Amino acid sequence: MKGVLGGIALRHLLARKRQTAVSLAGIVLGAAFFLGISAMMQGSETDFIHRLIDNSPHITIEDEYRNPHLQPVTQLYPGAVIQMHRVKPETETRGIRNYLQALDYVRGIPGVTASAMLQGTGLLSFAGKDESLSLNGMIPADINSVSTIGNYMIDGSVADLAANPDGIIIGKELARILSLERGEAITISAATGQTHSFKIVGIFYTGRAAFDKGQVFLSLKRVQALLNRPNRANEIIVKLADPYAAQDIATRIENELQYKSVSWQEASEDIMSTLALRNIIMYSVVSAVLLVAAFGIYNVISTVVIEKRRDIAILKSMGFHARNIQTIFLTEGVILGALGCAFGLPLGAVIMMSLGRLSFHFPGTTQLPRCRLTGAGSNSPLRADLPSWRPLGRPGCRPARPRWSSRWKYCGAPGHDRRAASRQWPHPHPAG
Repeated sequence: MKGVLGGIALRHLLARKRQTAVSLAGIVLGAAFFLGISAMMQGSETDFIHRLIDNSPHITIEDEYRNPHLQPVTQLYPGAVIQMHRVKPETETRGIRNYLQALDYVRGIPGVTASAMLQGTGLLSFAGKDESLSLNGMIPADINSVSTIGNYMIDGSVADLAANPDGIIIGKELARILSLERGEAITISAATGQTHSFKIVGIFYTGRAAFDKGQVFLSLKRVQALLNRPNRANEIIVKLADPYAAQDIATRIENELQYKSVSWQEASEDIMSTLALRNIIMYSVVSAVLLVAAFGIYNVISTVVIEKRRDIAILKSMGFHARNIQTIFLTEGVILGALGCAFGLPLGAVIMMSLGRLSFHFPGTTQLPRCRLTGAGSNSPLRADLPSWRPLGRPGCRPARPRWSSRWKYCGAPGHDRRAASRQWPHPHPAG
């Protein structure tokens, strides 16, 4: 019985080949573009997250506490209503206390690479120009293991900083503004009044103008001396073998050291929320495409049901039950869906491979709206003209041609009033 029902369903589909082909094409294109768009969006999100992970520490341990410590009077009377005025924090040299011991603890966690860092602000004076700089004091031997700045070096290397304790690595934008080159000496002053001369041993270029202009990298010992913070570090940056475990490891470190530990997920929470919202919008749009393809299947089957009422009556008279007839039309939908997936999946794979080989070079944000307007302006007339082109080719829709006599006298189109035309001036027939 199942074979008979399947054969009837197949004959129904083959009876209307054009409509079946159009619906099948809609299913195939819907499945293919669903795969292509989903792969493109997922790939862009993965690439963005990888760039975010690689260009920033997975965990940053800062020299502050997540919540302020309770005052002794609050701890002494936990249930009382207490009001304090003019509470002033103790003045001290900022930094992570016993950062070497904290660094040893962090490095003892499996899959963790960590290094101490001291950040501060300095003023660069060169040729009458003053530039504010963010000083990054790091251990030269650990820079390549916890930072990607070595991948952006265009002149010199990080190893040169290890060889020269008084060396400094600057960005290309800063070098361009101050006309600096590798090998020149610059003088940096700190808010403490300390001044030190450094030799440029390397130049990096990341493509971010603000970073290339304001960030410089030096030896940790030299920054400690310049900022008058001996044996202090205000950050510990951590790289993980599994970046997605950053949240759990950051919680573990903060519970042990009591210092605020920020994972890359917490630091980029707004960006991750934007990516989640983008995925919701993307899948909503693609689901609408699949819904249109589903209406194509519905159109075919509903048309077949209307046209096959007599056949349905004959099948019922032959002893077929209502559930058998329902199975026939359900089988037609399954056949269309299966064929759509069978052809849509390979086409989607081809689209994904083609998108993977493309390289995009964005000319600038000011040109993007023009591209969208051009595409919309050329697409709308095309979609409006294509449906009207085919009916014009049919015999019943061709325009009537004017008739001419053997003497080239205009006789008018079929149904034309010749007397009314003869009273018009100038005459519609050619001269002579």
